[in-house]
Amino acid sequence: MILCGTCAWSDHVRFYPRRLQPGDRLRFYAKHFSVVEVDTTYYALPKPDTVRVWANAVADNFAFDVKAHRSMTLQDRSVPNLKDKLDVFAAFRETTAPFRERNQLRALLFQFPPWIAKEARIKDYIEQCREHFASDLVAVEFRHGSWFEGHEMAATLKWLRELDAVHVIVDEPQAGVGCVPLIAEATNRRLALVRFHGRNGDTWAKPNLSSSGERFRYLYSQEELRGFVPMLQELDSQVLEVHALMNNNFDNYAIRGAIALQRLLGVDATGTDDADWDVEQAEWLLD
Repeated sequence: MILCGTCAWSDHVRFYPRRLQPGDRLRFYAKHFSVVEVDTTYYALPKPDTVRVWANAVADNFAFDVKAHRSMTLQDRSVPNLKDKLDVFAAFRETTAPFRERNQLRALLFQFPPWIAKEARIKDYIEQCREHFASDLVAVEFRHGSWFEGHEMAATLKWLRELDAVHVIVDEPQAGVGCVPLIAEATNRRLALVRFHGRNGDTWAKPNLSSSGERFRYLYSQEELRGFVPMLQELDSQVLEVHALMNNNFDNYAIRGAIALQRLLGVDATGTDDADWDVEQAEWLLD
């Protein structure tokens, strides 16, 4: 099964009817997609009651991938020692509990920063993270090229399989060491996670941008998206579920990409009879 969606749901303002309240956006989003990545948890951990509202706003078969807090993935350049972070790990577990209760939690996404190169202490830390969330699916996204250079690629994938962790497949600009190539390999039978970051090489590693959206200011063409179809279908033959998540969150670019990918794959969206808005009537999304 292939599920298409976006990373976050609140960024795509033009996707929603103008009179729709912000608190109703997830319910509306879930009428058109069956998966979303929760990225607010990267910046701050919401209270479980807030997450419970989200869980209750969608169907039980809706899928949430939840991004680990930035301190959990060493964005703060702290020492890679889980014992020093037990409080935030415990809080993250509590935050995500409402999704577990309704069987909506698919994966915990650990996206490591571009300066985290492959070394023994980092591998040890990731193994600790995996052990801490032993009953959950842990997905790992690397952003430093050393994890996949030469013979390291096979070694990294083998290690992730042994951990029963999900290798996050990414499409992103190839700009320096702070990026990795697209490696369409599944390392867990339950899930393949593909994140589309765009291909804006000019701003990918550029400092002092006005907003993070500038980094992801890239609209995939129909031809580019069509090129991913065979890869996604092959992954679908290997795993129980494939998540194709658009992270090019600039304007409505991610929504446009997710809708176009659904159509190219022949994937059924959840469907809607919403009288206020219908994606088929919003052809501007695919202009």
